[in-house]
Amino acid sequence: MKASAVAYKPVGLALGALGGALAGLAFKQLWKGLGHEDDAPNATDEDRSWREILIAAILQGAVFAAVKASIDRGGAVAVRRLTGTWPD
Repeated sequence: MKASAVAYKPVGLALGALGGALAGLAFKQLWKGLGHEDDAPNATDEDRSWREILIAAILQGAVFAAVKASIDRGGAVAVRRLTGTWPD
């Protein structure tokens, strides 16, 4: 395993945790901005429709994926700038 990959592992874990928190905040703001209640529905919310639950799940997944990809890519670019090699 390359040194850059080893060096990137703890950084990647920390960035992943930060990304999860940021994605949660971003999704909450998006959900509120769309004119819904403060909290997105859970799959087991009896008073919510299938449509609302599935829309919330799709949006949440998209936000989390976009934030994760952005953070992973940014972290890899930073490692390359610092070490000169791309982490695997």
